[in-house]
Amino acid sequence: MELDRRFDWFEQKLPERPARIVNWLRRPSSRPVRIPLALVLMLGGLLSFLPVFGLWMIPLGLLLFAQDVPVLQPPLIRVLAWIERKWTGHRRAP
Repeated sequence: MELDRRFDWFEQKLPERPARIVNWLRRPSSRPVRIPLALVLMLGGLLSFLPVFGLWMIPLGLLLFAQDVPVLQPPLIRVLAWIERKWTGHRRAP
């Protein structure tokens, strides 16, 4: 599945400990934790005007939520493909 390939690429870019957490969250057995965590992240992103929260929480919550909501997968795959192209292009530029 394309979303899994994009998540794998993302995991490879993370440090070891966060990568293990993301890997655990992607497992089907983690669904009871993944869905509430995704909702909390998205709500926290809406409170980005507070010092502890940030807009980065919204896309992360959407990514986790897309694991269980197939209608979100195609747009997120396109966004992740765009990010991957920009990341690899940026890394190659002198």
